[in-house]
Amino acid sequence: MEKPKFHLNPNEEIVKTIREGLKRTGGYCPCRLQHIPENICICKEFKEQLADPDYHGACHCGLYVKD
Repeated sequence: MEKPKFHLNPNEEIVKTIREGLKRTGGYCPCRLQHIPENICICKEFKEQLADPDYHGACHCGLYVKD
């Protein structure tokens, strides 16, 4: 089975902002309030979206985009 393809958001300012947030939160999605394993980047929500062959778009915070 082929792995889903995704890449960083092409907007460099968004990527910079989210990466700074990830550093501040220790790797947890800066858009999520709870620091639980499901919210560690790449979060559980986006992993589940990647499993859907019909899903195309960005993760919750916008760091990654699925082709």
